[in-house]
Amino acid sequence: MSHFAKIDPNTGEVLEKIKAEQDFINSGVVGDSFLWIQTSYNNNFRKRFATIGGTYDKVNDVFLDPKPWPSWSLDSNFEWQPPKKYPDDGKNYLWDEAKQDWFVTPYAVGEEGPLVGIVDADGNPIK
Repeated sequence: MSHFAKIDPNTGEVLEKIKAEQDFINSGVVGDSFLWIQTSYNNNFRKRFATIGGTYDKVNDVFLDPKPWPSWSLDSNFEWQPPKKYPDDGKNYLWDEAKQDWFVTPYAVGEEGPLVGIVDADGNPIK
């Protein structure tokens, strides 16, 4: 079986994911087959496994993670990059969008990369 992501035809947003055979997708049981794009659980194609809330870039045939912050931009490898590089001093940091800067946090940084959100540099929850 394969994994498929249902795409909003206007925005490219990933709305849902299912595991199915191509024949099932083509049958129309889940709607128009052109709305379903195959995605690779092992990231073997289309850059990464589709994420609900992320988008499908039809021009480049890749799935994009949701944009973490408005100020971040997409690089040529289809990864979101902050306007200021993550510090490389071994400390844990979070991004503060209002201050456009990283701040030291007592929270651990996950294997997926730096945590974003949670609190600002003054310890206030970011909404």
